[in-house]
Amino acid sequence: MTRELTLEELAAELRRSLGILHKQDIQTAADRLSHCIPAVNQELILLGDDCAAIPDSEGYLLLAAEGMWPTLVETDPWFAGWCAVMVNVSDIYAMGGRPIAVVDTIWSQSPQQVEPLWQGMIAASQAFNVPIVGGHTSCHSPYAALSVAILGRANKLITSFSAQPGDVLLHVVDMQGKMHSQYPFWNAATETDRDRLHQNLNLLPTLAETGLCDTGKDISMGGIVGTTLMLLETSGCGAMLDLGAIAPPPGIDLLPWLLSFPSYGYLLSVRPEARAKIQPQFHNRGLVCEPVGTITNGHTLNLKLGNASHCFWDFATESLTGFGGDDQSRQTNDTHSA
Repeated sequence: MTRELTLEELAAELRRSLGILHKQDIQTAADRLSHCIPAVNQELILLGDDCAAIPDSEGYLLLAAEGMWPTLVETDPWFAGWCAVMVNVSDIYAMGGRPIAVVDTIWSQSPQQVEPLWQGMIAASQAFNVPIVGGHTSCHSPYAALSVAILGRANKLITSFSAQPGDVLLHVVDMQGKMHSQYPFWNAATETDRDRLHQNLNLLPTLAETGLCDTGKDISMGGIVGTTLMLLETSGCGAMLDLGAIAPPPGIDLLPWLLSFPSYGYLLSVRPEARAKIQPQFHNRGLVCEPVGTITNGHTLNLKLGNASHCFWDFATESLTGFGGDDQSRQTNDTHSA
């Protein structure tokens, strides 16, 4: 354990983190795409969430894709293959859905190089009970690369567009895991019983379908702070996030925990009256589900640690992904409540 960092030092390290810097790369897509696309039935497909929610019959088709970090593909290909499936599955559940199938795109320099990638993907496909149904494979590439896309379905949505001032931010995470030896990945999946994986994940669509939660996000490479920023940007709100309430596992300092990408980690924005009904559902499964902040009016993310506070981000002067804004948020809330 190292010395405890001050709030200003933590904020400076978080601002420099690759996880948050990489989220700003999404602006290259936001600059070229509309923030909402009409579906066939003229309902809106809103951009900037964990998945695209495409209106379909009585619910939504969910479509998402993830590209793997090239360094991970090169240095730990089995885990990269596993993660490629896992992160897509997490995105589907984060939006209140259940996965249907995945497809992959693999580039490698030889059949031998692609083998551990396939082994990791197949292991995750079996663990999460999500079939791999096709894709693209090349073993004559000058480099190794991997991406996976997923299709799912939701009856009711959890989105990142519906946060409201007064909401409680709940940090949901599975502490029964360990940190990757090289990278900021909290692995609570590869050695976990399949039934436990499925039951833990199924809590998300259950919350959506029972009307207890309509807002949240999967905690991604931006860590919990970066994920909070994305939630605020699409909802057009501010927040106070209490870093002192985000307790790391034993032996891990606060900063690496804030920067970590958990295999099972979600940030839920819930109405205060729903909190008492939501927390026991996670606690009963041995999962952390604790309040770490509140949604506020305005456009700033303020961090709190003890008696200190710090304005970490002001969306009035700086974008993150480029998706979101007050007009889109109001339009989304109207669409989803129809």
